[in-house]
Amino acid sequence: MGKSGKKTKESHRHGRGRGASHFRGGDDCDDLPSSAYDAPPPHREDSDDDDTDVAAAEDEQEDVDGGDLDQRQVGSMPSKFHLYQLSVQSPKGDISYLQKFFLMYVGGRVPLHLQEDFCGTALLSTEWLHSDARRTAIGLDLDLESLEWCLENNLSKIGADGYSRMLLFHGNVLQPNEACIVKQNISDLVQDMHINNDNSSLASNICDQSDPTNLKCSANSTMSSVTLPARDIICAFNYSCCCLHRRKDLVLYFRHAFNALSKRGGIFVMDVYGGTSSERKLRLQRRFPSFTYFWEQEEFDIISRQTRISLHFQAGKKQMLRHAFTYHWRLWSIPEIKDCLEEAGFKSIHTWIREMPNTQSSGNAKEYNADRDVKYEELQHFSQGDAWNAYVVGVANV
Repeated sequence: MGKSGKKTKESHRHGRGRGASHFRGGDDCDDLPSSAYDAPPPHREDSDDDDTDVAAAEDEQEDVDGGDLDQRQVGSMPSKFHLYQLSVQSPKGDISYLQKFFLMYVGGRVPLHLQEDFCGTALLSTEWLHSDARRTAIGLDLDLESLEWCLENNLSKIGADGYSRMLLFHGNVLQPNEACIVKQNISDLVQDMHINNDNSSLASNICDQSDPTNLKCSANSTMSSVTLPARDIICAFNYSCCCLHRRKDLVLYFRHAFNALSKRGGIFVMDVYGGTSSERKLRLQRRFPSFTYFWEQEEFDIISRQTRISLHFQAGKKQMLRHAFTYHWRLWSIPEIKDCLEEAGFKSIHTWIREMPNTQSSGNAKEYNADRDVKYEELQHFSQGDAWNAYVVGVANV
């Protein structure tokens, strides 16, 4: 469960804290990640299995043992974005399911073009580029700090062509055409445009090809002014759609996603959580060798279906990063989501769900660990329980 710090209106996924994040002493903390229930397992050896195999990919999730915690610090404080990625995200597992969904419901080609909405530090997009040299990724988020952190810490590790295959946009998912491109390293852009002249280059579309050194337009380019490939897959993970509180906004967002998908067929995938534990006050924690992650859920308003989620991190006995990310969410039900997707134009909607461990089985104050052997299944019916996670897949133009 959980998300990253969102801002007002439609806050985005990873890096939306309120800016008040700081370390201070304290033993009393609560936490919840972007996807607390789907937090990766402790470190295990990577396997050589194909990433397209869902089960194998889940078993080779990112190394989240916190062993490289000191590699991305601001002074003596570990970066909240780095802690979030270690404790909350599982990009290989998400990508394996995205590929599975695309091949099941669209098929006929390999998905190459991804758009990650509410992308935050765009870790998923970065991993997407790693998986195939032909792939491109577009990231959109309202939080500029997390996007800039991505450029410095995630995208910079892709390789020589990384900057040419991924573009980050700063803006609101309800107004994507107005989103502005995030400035990249100019020298990297120029270099990549000279070494990448194939169809996988996105950066080349931003500049005047008659004068590759003229990058003035890159600073002011919006998504509507840049030629982008039709997306095969668009995703909104870490419960980001819960940042949209009004039904008309949810439908509007889904329409934007529908219109950006390839006319040859594409999918939109979002995640959602629920269960009786999602509608009450809740505190969970997950321990890693170098830090502890906390998910704090305030009282749930049954009239507005809204709650406030905060993520905290503790490194050592006296260093506490409280409210690293805070979200104000409207918890949407699966029927509501499906109705909105249909209204936005999606031809068919599929629900893949997974039961999560009982949050009260070992006491609310003790460590919460998800059972990695429980896989997502496509289901038509599912009885309410303490906790569950789901992928909702909208299929367009097939």
